[in-house]
Amino acid sequence: MSETGNRLRKLLESPNFDPQNYVKQLSQQSDGDRDLQEHRQKIQNLADETAQNLKKNVYKNYRQFIETAKEISYLESEMYQLSHILTEQKSIMESITQALLSTDKDETSKEMQAAFPKETEELKQRTLTSLLEKVEGGKNIMDTPGRHLVYNGDLVEFDVDNMSPIQKVHAFLMNDCLLIATWLPNRRGTVKYKYNALYDLESFAVVNVKDNPPMKDMFKILMFPDSRIFQAENSKIKKEWLEILDETKKNKVTKDKHKKEEEVPTSPVRPEVSTNPFDEEDDQPPDAEENVDLSLEWIQELPEDLDVCIAQRDFEGAVDLLDKLNEYLKDQPVTQKVKELRSKVDERVRQLTEVLVFELSPDRSLRGGPKATRRAVSQLIRLGQSTKACELFLKNRAAAVQTAIRQLRIEGATLLYIHKLCNIFFTSLLETAKEFEMDFAGNTGCYSAFVVWSKSAMRMFVDAFSKQVFDSKESLSTAAECVKVAKEHCQQLTEIGLDLTFTLQSLLVKDIKAALQSYKDIIIEATKHRNSEEMWRRMNLMTPEALAKLKDEMRSCGMGSFEQYTGDDCWVNLSYTIVAFTKQMMSFLEEGLKLYFPELHMVLLESLREIILVAVQHVDYSLRCEQDPEKKAFIMQNASFLHDTVLPVVERRFEEGVGKPAKQLQDLRKSTRPVRINPESTTSVV
Repeated sequence: MSETGNRLRKLLESPNFDPQNYVKQLSQQSDGDRDLQEHRQKIQNLADETAQNLKKNVYKNYRQFIETAKEISYLESEMYQLSHILTEQKSIMESITQALLSTDKDETSKEMQAAFPKETEELKQRTLTSLLEKVEGGKNIMDTPGRHLVYNGDLVEFDVDNMSPIQKVHAFLMNDCLLIATWLPNRRGTVKYKYNALYDLESFAVVNVKDNPPMKDMFKILMFPDSRIFQAENSKIKKEWLEILDETKKNKVTKDKHKKEEEVPTSPVRPEVSTNPFDEEDDQPPDAEENVDLSLEWIQELPEDLDVCIAQRDFEGAVDLLDKLNEYLKDQPVTQKVKELRSKVDERVRQLTEVLVFELSPDRSLRGGPKATRRAVSQLIRLGQSTKACELFLKNRAAAVQTAIRQLRIEGATLLYIHKLCNIFFTSLLETAKEFEMDFAGNTGCYSAFVVWSKSAMRMFVDAFSKQVFDSKESLSTAAECVKVAKEHCQQLTEIGLDLTFTLQSLLVKDIKAALQSYKDIIIEATKHRNSEEMWRRMNLMTPEALAKLKDEMRSCGMGSFEQYTGDDCWVNLSYTIVAFTKQMMSFLEEGLKLYFPELHMVLLESLREIILVAVQHVDYSLRCEQDPEKKAFIMQNASFLHDTVLPVVERRFEEGVGKPAKQLQDLRKSTRPVRINPESTTSVV
């Protein structure tokens, strides 16, 4: 780098460099634009050179960065292995220590009590007094004579329902009671704890809680009807609590027994001899209590095992344990101990039922279909709650179907939306029915509830169907196609013995009837409008293609004899009004037959009769009013087409679609029979 570049670098690197002053001085010293351009180029060259140096330094140290990262990774893995080894060694040492303590514990305590009996009792009392001074509200505890401290320590209390930590407590075990004190967040002097509860040793039972990480080192205290769960610092302290609590409770029972024996008078008392022959039977219940063996390990641990199963959502395991207990106690007498066990188990059954009910509630996720509810339903049935299981299952499925319908996107084409709606609803209904039949196979009394639910679900479907099809004023052809699709999907349910066709029809009859009458009115208005402009002229279709198309349309309508009314070239020997009326009425008939069911028979028949009557009356009026003989003959030809061709086709097609003849249409055709008329006469129809 040149000397000028070095000076520039030093100037820019100096800590006192001021850009504004530098630019100001540079502007004053420069002769013109050329000097400023040269100086700018020097600064740019210096910036490029600095960037190159930075890149070189990065490339130079890049390998060192990679090697350092590898070394850190190796070191991390070695530290993890070392930590694992230390953890294993710690657990081994704890197990050895516990084994040694358990063997030496009894001997040491006996030796200490033998050597210092009075000092030990006094020391315990002094220790209890000093500890209770730290408990707010615990001064009156020492008023009971002979009360002394046995064991104490910190514990963490957990919620019984959701196994979440509640608070940190300090437990004081005395020779006749257990004191629970909570930690004070704001300590005042020597006071560290606050009085929470005091339990007599005879008023509660201590139960071990199996370790299930992260829930470990726990034990439960049962006080009817409540319970509390505490967690020790480690497994060693938990074991000490369980052993000392059990030993203290036994010592208190023994001590109370000795006191009662001392209070009994020592004078001999002659037992009374009863003459009641039934007294022997009254003495048998205590013996019967001894016959029920509840000391089995699985029975002793049953309440805790049920708690664990509920917490782990192992519903099948919980119900299996309940079935096992019921089978064991089936032929056993109902003793006091059995009643106590039953009360503990019934509380767990209530908790299990609440969890299963929540699993089936609509608030839970509705994904997974009906099969997702099978687990909870089957366990409720095993618990004897088949009615509740049926109710909750159907409510869950109703919410799922309703949610699926709401989430269905409304497409622009109504028929496409109805296809999707029917597919979602009837598929869900079919799956629900199959799942219901599988889950409640042994509970035939629940099937009536499913039928009632199916009808309510059908109402929900019809509401969505009618809102999209009928409330939006779709054409009759579109409505007919939509109803046809719904009927076809409804027929799928017959494969499982469920026929809801009648329910679907009864729910749709009102909307279909309104649609038929509305479309009938439209046709009548259109016919009257064409009649008002009728000139009674032959149709000229202009092109052979148009004539061929009209022939195909009339042929599709069932007018096979339409060929005889076509003339040379592109002429049709019928009025445009009569041809348009024929096509519109046949279309109405076809769509009406798609919508047909027995409740709509008279509605469809009367609608056809009214439509036909409008055309017939117009022809009759035209014959009576027309004076031109040629036009009158042409009108007579149109009347003959209506009477001899159109009306028979309508009657035949109606009978084919409905299955029985249309007597009203036959009477209408007979009453409007055309006759040959005198051109001078004004009577044309008899």
